[in-house]
Amino acid sequence: MIGWCKKHRSPTSESIWAQLLLMALGLSFMAILVVLPVIAVFVEAFRQGWQAYRDALVTPQALSAIRLTLLVAVIAVPLNVLFGLTASWAIAKFDFVGKQLLTTFIDLPFSVSPVISGLIYVLLFGANSVLGQWLSDHDIQIVFAVPGLVIATIFVTFPFVARELIPLMEEQGTEEEEAAVMLGASGWRTFYSVTLPNIKWGLFYGVLLCNARAMGEFGAVSVVSGHIRGLTNTIPLHVEILYNEYNFVAAFAVASILTILALVTLLLKTLIEFKFAREITLTKKA
Repeated sequence: MIGWCKKHRSPTSESIWAQLLLMALGLSFMAILVVLPVIAVFVEAFRQGWQAYRDALVTPQALSAIRLTLLVAVIAVPLNVLFGLTASWAIAKFDFVGKQLLTTFIDLPFSVSPVISGLIYVLLFGANSVLGQWLSDHDIQIVFAVPGLVIATIFVTFPFVARELIPLMEEQGTEEEEAAVMLGASGWRTFYSVTLPNIKWGLFYGVLLCNARAMGEFGAVSVVSGHIRGLTNTIPLHVEILYNEYNFVAAFAVASILTILALVTLLLKTLIEFKFAREITLTKKA
């Protein structure tokens, strides 16, 4: 038995040279695909100096794109939080007919191209759709307007919160909630005092990812926006227009906003993971 253990090493006990090689490959891959593009964005954004960078961000079209992006995120993220909480609560805590189907539908945006999802909403709410005439008669504009952007963004981002909470709630089980109910707590009291504290870090993480995707979404909103400057262009769409017009400094200046958002998201993600791991460690020690 001892001889067998010496002969067959652990698959993770590689030589120092093998470990260095794997680390070098991983770091090189990250540098080429992540670090260098991020540096390139800021280099191009500041190529003509700070004044040119600032001027690109304060144009009416850029400010409109920033405001619209924030508006869409402010509407879409809370709605996805509400959906994620209710869906994960139902899936993790109860057994019901259609549970597996609901779980499958939550993953649907991951398997459908955002461009296709945007096209579907154009076919549903566009001028030539079944609902198009009724919407026109009632002066309701969905496609090529803010409501269409919000709907498309909600569709592509609604799995993020639910997908973070479902496995977390399933792992925690229902014992604490059942104990709270037996002690006389109402459903809302049980959720607020028992369930929510247990899932808070997963919820923060899901909201973080959902917000980042909502503000950076391109494919779906590109189809339903109509690319109307100052009205329906979000930050990614404004960047595309500037780049197609060969206004590279302005394009990269506006793109740097999303890059900063990505870096902040990464920082907050790391902080949340650290807090979550620390809380688990303290709980085990207690």
